[in-house]
Amino acid sequence: MSDFDDASAADADADAAGDNFDAVAADRNADGNRSIRPLRTVADYQFGSGAGRALFPPADSFEIRRSTGGRPRQVFADGQRLVSYGTDGRFTLGIAGGRRLHRALSPPAYRVVVGDESEPFVRDGKNVFAKFVREVDPAIRPGDEVLVVHDRGDLLAVGRATLSATAMTDFSSGMAVKVREGIDE
Repeated sequence: MSDFDDASAADADADAAGDNFDAVAADRNADGNRSIRPLRTVADYQFGSGAGRALFPPADSFEIRRSTGGRPRQVFADGQRLVSYGTDGRFTLGIAGGRRLHRALSPPAYRVVVGDESEPFVRDGKNVFAKFVREVDPAIRPGDEVLVVHDRGDLLAVGRATLSATAMTDFSSGMAVKVREGIDE
């Protein structure tokens, strides 16, 4: 059982007992009385159990930018974009959100691993090509949000997988990840 499972189980027990008033209060955000809980649920669905608490910890304050109709579009913490919420009901990661998931999810979850030859290009926001993929989470499917990491484990970028995990390791050409944002460090 992961740390996430323990935390989620504790939340569920507290909610069931009706004594989770502090967590409910912590879910309130800078945009009024709208709750972050539905967004945590989306994160758990998309990235696995506990990802919602990793992206949106109860103790943090968030700014949710909404469409004129009230639908969440982007979530910020400390002035940095964590995620954008697409019309398809899925998140696209910002670097800040990628960092939170990178710390919280155990490898190989949602990771595409590259080596030294790709590092400067990926950090610059260039796409990842299949021939440079060293390892990949076997559960990745085309369209999944992924973390591009170096062999050392450093987060290099966030993006969208364009190939399945099997195709990334089998192909010697083609784009594996459409990088959205690289980390200049």
